[in-house]
Amino acid sequence: MLRLLHRLPLPTLCAVCRTWGREAVCPDCCGQYARLLPRCPQCALALAPGLALCSRCTEAGPGPLAQCVARVSYEWPWVDVVAQFKFRAQPAWAHALAQLMLQNPLAHDLLTQADGLLPIPLSPARQAERGYNQAWELVRELQRASGLPALPTALLHRETRQVQHELGRAARLAHAQQAFAVNPRQRSALKGGHWVLVDDVLTTGATLQAAARHLLDAGAARVSALVFARTPAPLQGGDEIQAAAELNRLD
Repeated sequence: MLRLLHRLPLPTLCAVCRTWGREAVCPDCCGQYARLLPRCPQCALALAPGLALCSRCTEAGPGPLAQCVARVSYEWPWVDVVAQFKFRAQPAWAHALAQLMLQNPLAHDLLTQADGLLPIPLSPARQAERGYNQAWELVRELQRASGLPALPTALLHRETRQVQHELGRAARLAHAQQAFAVNPRQRSALKGGHWVLVDDVLTTGATLQAAARHLLDAGAARVSALVFARTPAPLQGGDEIQAAAELNRLD
């Protein structure tokens, strides 16, 4: 009897509306705030009706990421939810967020085609400060659902003096290229495969694209990305287009 009770889902408060239920975010709130939107297949920005690509990706051309899939827009209430997961020592949120990610048919299709999962690594200092990598927590949950292998140390994050989220997009591009490296011991495992990078939030795309570039240079055949949230389109579109084009020209 005790074992049976242990397996039953416990009542919990919805993180958004604070009503009692069985889910961290109740079905009503998911229906209201987590509606699936048409998104650019290259950068996951929400698309206007009739568009196949966002204006930024149309202008910049193909980048190192073959595909990018996001579940929600990085707006309320998900900003607060991600903050709990990422900054307030609540890694258990990974299960609920991963389940939401898997509700997207595009995520299901992407994982079906992939050879494995790779978390975006934290810098050593940030990993020590936080005690866990939120991207790896998401990978663990996605791995349980998909059965895909994961390489948690294939990508390395070099220690840098700058904080990525404090930089503008152009600065992020240069910083991200320098911050990441492929683990020499994992190069043979990466060669010829389709690898999916996993992260919690996609902001400018500099981190994911720089990581993808390093993986392709190491011999990966294809690199895609799967994230929980995508920031909305920026107001200053011209700078974003130019910065994306600069990244696509990086060797």
